[in-house]
Amino acid sequence: MKRPTLYLMVMFCVNAILLATSQAEAGDLRAGASAEDVSPQQFPVSLRSGKALDASAIHDPLHARAIVLDDGETTLAVAVLDALGAPPEMLNEAKQIAAEKTGISVHRMLISSTHSHSTPPSNRTEGSPGDVAYRELLINGLAQAIIEAYEKREPAAVGVASHDLQEEVFNRRWFLKPGKMPANPFGKMDIVKMNPGTNPEVLDRPAGPTDPELMILSLQNAKRKPLGMLANYALHYVGGVAPRHASSDYFGEFSRLMPSRLRAAPEFVAMMSNGASGDINNIPFLVNRPPREPFEQIGIVARKAADAAYFAYKKIDSHDSNITLDMIEREVALRYRRPSEDDVIAARKVLSITDEDKISQLPKKAESYARQTIRAHEREEEFLTVTIQAIRIGNFAIVGIPFETLVEIGLEIKDKSPFSKTMVIGLANGRHGYLPPPEQHRLGGYETWLGTNIVQEDASVILTENLLEMLNELQSSMKND
Repeated sequence: MKRPTLYLMVMFCVNAILLATSQAEAGDLRAGASAEDVSPQQFPVSLRSGKALDASAIHDPLHARAIVLDDGETTLAVAVLDALGAPPEMLNEAKQIAAEKTGISVHRMLISSTHSHSTPPSNRTEGSPGDVAYRELLINGLAQAIIEAYEKREPAAVGVASHDLQEEVFNRRWFLKPGKMPANPFGKMDIVKMNPGTNPEVLDRPAGPTDPELMILSLQNAKRKPLGMLANYALHYVGGVAPRHASSDYFGEFSRLMPSRLRAAPEFVAMMSNGASGDINNIPFLVNRPPREPFEQIGIVARKAADAAYFAYKKIDSHDSNITLDMIEREVALRYRRPSEDDVIAARKVLSITDEDKISQLPKKAESYARQTIRAHEREEEFLTVTIQAIRIGNFAIVGIPFETLVEIGLEIKDKSPFSKTMVIGLANGRHGYLPPPEQHRLGGYETWLGTNIVQEDASVILTENLLEMLNELQSSMKND
């Protein structure tokens, strides 16, 4: 009778050792990933252009995608929505629903928009029944993506790497040759112009840099199989969509392609977030690119981005499960820009014109920006409070900025960050227009116009200083762990 007892005791010890070894390899980190289809279900629904579309015009599915990370003490969520730019109040509703179901703090959730221009508006509280219903669909879809990612948590490990994809990013702000600059909507002359065309007789040189880095955060499960991926690239939407069609642009196509690149299981979720791309697009201004059929260029860019993500993935020597998480959220009050008295007088003069011939002689978009000038003048609020975030995932960092952030800002944050890899996500937790650095404000152009940019001209300096301070705080707390 003693031998079976001894045998059982030995086997119990062996199993305990194997279990402990397995747990040591898995570490404390758990992660989950989920994707929720948020394509419109009620029609007609409006596009950004104001034109209505029906079910047959949904070219490819729109999604809310999320990953949830949990180190046993801190749980956080990062989500990406196929939308032009969801406002804070709508995203806060989704966060609150997810928080009630998961217990994740709303201050531990980052939700960004891809900025696809071929998605329906996300915050219509009035209009057609389809438009109003779509807002609720997005809120519930976002919340459900986070909830499902939370429920799918399993032992996981993370890896971070990047690979440059230079040939698809171009600075869209240009210096023009003498005498070629048109008047801006305010009747004044800028120093640079956005999207100036491709005529070499007009173009001089780009007014800023690009950021070719395509960065990935890779998640693996305990069996070292791909679980999820968060990618980031500083490139605006690509476009080239057929008229009156909805599409997730290259962001969605990238997500569709990545499982095949990694030979991942069907439950694998990839998502592409928009980087600091406020002045970066996909137009090679000095190259006469052949015409493309609708959606073709989206596919070209997505395939190259998926390849770059694959090459980045292959650079990861090993995924780490023994990491800790931390996150800081901060609210920053920025002063609204105000027009000068001369600006207001000029705007009222433009809006007083009724003669069609005189209106046709005004600079392009003069009436639109005159109305925006008056709105800025009449705005009662003095400050806009925005939310910024910094996340630490082991030795990797993510920052979220609720603007279309110009590339120079993203490059500065990456360069000065105390972390070796820092991902800069734009349109995070809201969309408040463009965020140019002071040197680009001095050059003028679309991204700096009053109405397109609504906050004080040194706002980028204030936010960058805050984010770097937050990153340094995260690094210090990691050293003290």
